[in-house]
Amino acid sequence: QVQLVESGGGLVQAGASLRLSCAASGREFTSSAMGWFRQAPGKEREEREFVAAISWSGDSTEYSDSVKGRFTVSRDNAKNTVYLQMNSLKPEDTAVYYCAADKHFTIIPHTRDWRYDYWGQGTQVTVSS
Repeated sequence: QVQLVESGGGLVQAGASLRLSCAASGREFTSSAMGWFRQAPGKEREEREFVAAISWSGDSTEYSDSVKGRFTVSRDNAKNTVYLQMNSLKPEDTAVYYCAADKHFTIIPHTRDWRYDYWGQGTQVTVSS
């Protein structure tokens, strides 16, 4: 079992940066691939969008085209924490951001939300123009 708590969201202007953190508890964290997803305003939960993912070791990462080059996912297994550094934020990045853990061992992190087993409660990111 893995419990996840996101933090670091807020209200910023376009062009600013934010770093989201996802603190995990549970022994499975260090062997779990981690993903970041977001749910934009007015979208249903089933319309959550993949943002980024990182393998258990940190050696492999995946990004959506919409954030590639602006966002960076990383993890510190010693601190049981995964991060999402978001630079050059745009109004269309406004969403609730969720981190998720995949309890099944995988070398390449998945980009589909149904692959993930544990979810945090989300943190709001609002980017004003």
